[in-house]
Amino acid sequence: MDGKVIIFSAPSGSGKTTIVHEVMRKVDGLGFSVSATSRAPRPGEVHGRDYYFISGEEFKHRVAQGEFVEWEEVYPGTFYGTLRNEIERLWKEGKNVVFDVDVVGGSNLKRIFGEKALAIFIQTPSIEVLRQRLEKRGTETPESIEKRLAKAAFELGFAKNFDKIIINDQLDTAVEQAVELVKSFLQHK
Repeated sequence: MDGKVIIFSAPSGSGKTTIVHEVMRKVDGLGFSVSATSRAPRPGEVHGRDYYFISGEEFKHRVAQGEFVEWEEVYPGTFYGTLRNEIERLWKEGKNVVFDVDVVGGSNLKRIFGEKALAIFIQTPSIEVLRQRLEKRGTETPESIEKRLAKAAFELGFAKNFDKIIINDQLDTAVEQAVELVKSFLQHK
């Protein structure tokens, strides 16, 4: 049985992952699609929960085998993608699939799944707010913050590829909007 898919995308630091966790907690019948990546785990990340961490070589091999629905090289030598068997596993469990992916992956998934997909773009009120959030995280170097901000400015151009845009100015309000959008989408046949 094929279910529906809900895609969350955003520039880094927009609060997307927090919103996704809240939607997963508040809406029944959802299953989280764990993405695969060739990057190393960050402190606290767990293989199979946060990502499937695989080598760049294995990633390329699995791409060649057609195991990915979509994939991309997000940074030179760093790959991210959605495994076909991950989606099929969740649908077999009778769940609708939730994706937490970057904007290119989100755009690709929306194109692939079409009307079966609700694509939600999360953004901060401004690039300056994004800078403050990234600095507050304490996980980035000044150079990586500048790189992420430049990427975020580029990523904002992808918002038009999504069904809905949520401006995460107040987290509670953004979560509420996301929950309502997802519930409404799932109620329509």
